[in-house]
Amino acid sequence: MKEKIISEMLDFSPVSEKERDAEQIIRPSVRYWPEVWKRLFRNKLAVLCIVIIGLILLCAIIMPILSPYEFDEVSLFESGLKPSAAHFFGTDASGRDLWTRVWIGARASLLIGFLGALTPFIIGTMIGAIAGWYGGRIDMIIMRVCDIMLCIPSMIYMILILMVMGGSVSSLVVAMAISGWMGSARGFRGRVLQFKNKEFTLAAKTQGASAPRIIFRHILPNILGNIAVGLSGAVPGAIFMEAGMAYIGLGVTPPNISLGQLSTDGITYFMSPTKFHLFLYPSLVISIMIFAFFMFGNALRDALDPRLRDEEYNAKRMRKIKRGQKREARKLGKAAV
Repeated sequence: MKEKIISEMLDFSPVSEKERDAEQIIRPSVRYWPEVWKRLFRNKLAVLCIVIIGLILLCAIIMPILSPYEFDEVSLFESGLKPSAAHFFGTDASGRDLWTRVWIGARASLLIGFLGALTPFIIGTMIGAIAGWYGGRIDMIIMRVCDIMLCIPSMIYMILILMVMGGSVSSLVVAMAISGWMGSARGFRGRVLQFKNKEFTLAAKTQGASAPRIIFRHILPNILGNIAVGLSGAVPGAIFMEAGMAYIGLGVTPPNISLGQLSTDGITYFMSPTKFHLFLYPSLVISIMIFAFFMFGNALRDALDPRLRDEEYNAKRMRKIKRGQKREARKLGKAAV
């Protein structure tokens, strides 16, 4: 009775236990990585992208072995054939089996994509960590070098390096590393500056942890989501870069092939109704590959971000409480009737 009088005077009603618990941020204690994989594989789009990437990798490894044709086997009697049971993707102007050439080219493109994304990232991460952690004159010198190199278009670096080293997978990776480490260095430097004075970093430093341990064990895990998205976008970016170099004659040189080179060769037959397949299939494989990497990166970012994990848990918990309240309201309505 006393509580009722007080609530009427103050114009509020007491909160029930369920409503009070709903306002609390409570989440079961779980290990980080098992929870990440659980949330990742619960995402249907992420699972689809993993399957697509896995199938492309598997086809790139196995299909050229199972094919009865060599990728450089010329047969002028079978030149320009349309897709059929004998040649799934048809043949090119020299009579070479396009099915085998596409998957051989996928090997080179995937290798360039992964190495071309990882190499500049690793170099930039180490340089950015040094600049951000030590600061002062070291930071100033490194950042001025980055600024000067960023003033020059990356295409110029690529052209100069490929003209000197020639068109091969290794030379393309070296060119991408030299032209692409500046962005990673600047980004990681900013993250180190953001976290170097946080409480957990200062606590690790007080306990005697070394700079590499603090950077790679305490700072790096906090930005894994951004790194995952960046790398998943850098892989198709490296494949695009190789295709652009192939278009101007500086990509992978024959007899080696890549998807970019095959697409570039097929552009000449873009308007030809009988040879359009020479452009269609390499471009289609590249497009599917890029879609899978980009979508997988977005899903991985959501799985790695602990804030999104907490929001998802709290939203699910609130929905459960609201469903329970609706059931109770329906029961009370039936009882009143």
